[in-house]
Amino acid sequence: MSHPPLASGPEGPRALRPMLDTVLRALDTGARARGGPLPAGGPQAVTARIRQAAGDILPDQGDPHALRTLVHAFTETAADPAHPRCAAHLHCPPLAVAAAADLAATALNPSLDSWDQAPGASALEQLVAQALSRQIHGTGQPTAPDSLITTGGTESNQLALLLAREAHGGTVRLVCGANAHHSLPRAAWLLGLPDSVVVPTPRGTLDPSALDDALTAQPGPVLVAATAGTTDAGYIDPLPEIAARCTTHGARLHVDAAYGGGLLFSDRHRPRLTGLDAADTVTLDLHKLGWQPVAAGLLAVRDARDLAALGQRADYLNAADDTEAGLPDLLGRSLRTTRRPDVLKLAVTLKTLGREGLGALVDQVCARARDFAALVAEHPGFELHAPPVISTVLFRPADATDATVAAVRRSLLTAGRAVLGRARLDGRLWLKATLLNPATGPDDLAALLRLAAASRATLVEGHTPR
Repeated sequence: MSHPPLASGPEGPRALRPMLDTVLRALDTGARARGGPLPAGGPQAVTARIRQAAGDILPDQGDPHALRTLVHAFTETAADPAHPRCAAHLHCPPLAVAAAADLAATALNPSLDSWDQAPGASALEQLVAQALSRQIHGTGQPTAPDSLITTGGTESNQLALLLAREAHGGTVRLVCGANAHHSLPRAAWLLGLPDSVVVPTPRGTLDPSALDDALTAQPGPVLVAATAGTTDAGYIDPLPEIAARCTTHGARLHVDAAYGGGLLFSDRHRPRLTGLDAADTVTLDLHKLGWQPVAAGLLAVRDARDLAALGQRADYLNAADDTEAGLPDLLGRSLRTTRRPDVLKLAVTLKTLGREGLGALVDQVCARARDFAALVAEHPGFELHAPPVISTVLFRPADATDATVAAVRRSLLTAGRAVLGRARLDGRLWLKATLLNPATGPDDLAALLRLAAASRATLVEGHTPR
């Protein structure tokens, strides 16, 4: 009986080559049809285009042209993070070498829930996990650090709270700043922990004195969560002072460095993370300042013994006699069972670029953010919130209402001209440019600001931007 070709095995490479040509052509034609960072027309137009391409998504008889048709429609209606005017979110353009490596992971489809499904991937994951944990916690720790590959900051933060709960005998209270990522208090809720204590952050970062007061008022076990790179503005909490308060009060420390952790690769910017190595657990996302395809998260632990709390036994995956015979036990490396080998793209990227190569990319996007902030500060029609800490710039049209700021952003999105984010700080709404594309140049930055100015002018005149 004949069957559609498989991605791996003897027929895999021969079957994939023409399909890859089809996909690469569709990436090109779709991008040219889109003509910008985002499809024009808004949600209704995009939905109509996808429905037109998809037709009957599960027909009785298959369509041999479905790959070309749907990938073209997919790329035509995508938000392309590699476009220099796509700058809304912590959503990076992935490196070509990482995407290429990911193809091998997809084709072979290892699953990191048992060694016999992923022998090489499990060994590679151990190497990468140890290398990245040394970057975060250093080599001078009295305990052996380790790290887990995760799907991103949300999973890493949830794991951090789970490990803290188990380290404290089954309960812990989260204390975090108002600037903390929403996944932290949500993880506390999911784990059935006591209500979180949220410390105000009127200047955008966690104040050590206010934290000291909050810790003094908490009688039970506490996990303090600091942030190195807030989602809204890229702010970094004063990590050394926070670590000192945690030591004084006997509190455990977690640092959500999903965004800012990438500064570790840069000799210039690494000092901003001084104190990070004091944290018991650290979140890092390499699909932000690491230029990886989603997903590429990490949870680093200062003491590998903490991971024993994740240990599980399933005879069909990690039977005791197999483990005793030397087969690695992978179930304690994640809360997930079936687990994709995201480590391959990480390993290829780290090996290809090295720390210096990654650091150069970090330096480039941070420099572009400073350049864009300077353009905003010099423009009479805009107000700059503050100089960028990492690669995020907040700005808004001068003397505009919040409603106008929101309308400027939506008009650019609907027209498909530029993708800017939004952030509410200091009681006002700001446009947010998150610069993660190292190929972005001065002309691109000027064009982004020019489009925002034109959108504001058009709204003031009472017309709908084209």
